[in-house]
Amino acid sequence: MKEAIDKFLNYLKVEKGFSQNTIEAYQNDLYQLVGFLEEAAKGGTILPWTAFDRQSVLSYLTNLKERRYAATTVARKVAAIKSFFSFLVAEGLVKDNPTRDVPSPRVGKSLPKPISITQARQLLEETEKRATPEAKRDKAMLQLLYASGMRVSELVSLNLKDVDTEGGYVRCFGKGGKERLIPIHSQAVAALKDYMSQGRPRMKASEGDEALFLNRRGERLTRQGLWQIIKGYAKAAKLGIEITPHTLRHSFATHMLSGGADLRSVQELLGHANISTTQVYTHLTTEHIRRAYEKSHPRAK
Repeated sequence: MKEAIDKFLNYLKVEKGFSQNTIEAYQNDLYQLVGFLEEAAKGGTILPWTAFDRQSVLSYLTNLKERRYAATTVARKVAAIKSFFSFLVAEGLVKDNPTRDVPSPRVGKSLPKPISITQARQLLEETEKRATPEAKRDKAMLQLLYASGMRVSELVSLNLKDVDTEGGYVRCFGKGGKERLIPIHSQAVAALKDYMSQGRPRMKASEGDEALFLNRRGERLTRQGLWQIIKGYAKAAKLGIEITPHTLRHSFATHMLSGGADLRSVQELLGHANISTTQVYTHLTTEHIRRAYEKSHPRAK
């Protein structure tokens, strides 16, 4: 059964161009399904995918519900299973798709929770209180995240050649390997220059390693490592709220729109394939519109 899953994962990588993170998520979800089937078999023989039917899907969903998985997580797992069986049908490995009429859990679109401009300033200022190579790296990373709205996976995947401090832009590769160039402001450029000249050379990178951001062992920093770093600075800055790398992406988009940027430009900067994904941020910018209205309309004064 896992052999069929591996074929599907290879298809996602080679033909669909999915990122490694997305492929790993599909693998985890589908391997979990196999684990459920193994447990249900109670030591007996597990039936092949051709014997997997609609009732099997519903039993699995019931199991997830009993284990109190969030609706968003269940919806993602259902999507993974549906994609997998669509692939099996297309390849002629199964005749019918048992997931065709299985509904996905209804998931409300939750609004991102950005930090305020003042909180963003406090967070960034916290990185300036030390002058170690790690602090220079952290300042460059946080400045770049807030200046560009990059995804955490995009940031940790950056190489030295992807940054142009003279031109003031960074090149990154988003979902599906799509390349985009993002302009960055002078403060972010200055932080990157300082890190690349004074910080990174002292972090003992492995010979030939082109990774931009390194950990203490001189290896490419991981997503988990970046999350812990941001968590530490948020605590030190006494913001009183939990901040993740994605918080800075949300905040970038919200503050850009509040500052007058048009939706299409923000869509391109974020690397959203569909503008409807970007439109969720417009709900967060109504306050500045109200202030402008009350200040400008003759009857509102």
